[in-house]
Amino acid sequence: MPTVRDILARKGTLVVTTTADVTVLEAARLMNQRGIGAVVVMERDALHGIFTERDLMVRVVAERRDPSSTTVGEVMTRRLVTARAETTVEECATLMTQHRIRHLPVLGPTGLAGVVTIGDLLAYQLAEQEMTISQLNSYLYDVR
Repeated sequence: MPTVRDILARKGTLVVTTTADVTVLEAARLMNQRGIGAVVVMERDALHGIFTERDLMVRVVAERRDPSSTTVGEVMTRRLVTARAETTVEECATLMTQHRIRHLPVLGPTGLAGVVTIGDLLAYQLAEQEMTISQLNSYLYDVR
């Protein structure tokens, strides 16, 4: 069965991180520059939380907080759902659906090993389906 490790092998393990003391404005600018929907919040090389576009909308914009004086630590998501590299793609999809999340930090033996997004998951599943279809077409229509 395909695992989260397979997704990370395809997309890479680079994770954009920040710290809890950074302002929401700085974090939002970082997310905008990198074209991403979340940054992982680290504290002394340990996963501390995640700050997402949803956190920005719900806990900052909707509450009329000043993003230039509000810190990420005040509004980040602290109760994290995580996966391991050995987690199957199917289990990963189930976790993301059940918890209604779009970013899933992946933990390895030495800490944070990557992040899988719902987009990564869908792209992986689509690529696998296309490969299966191609193999079936070759099997059925290759005339020798």
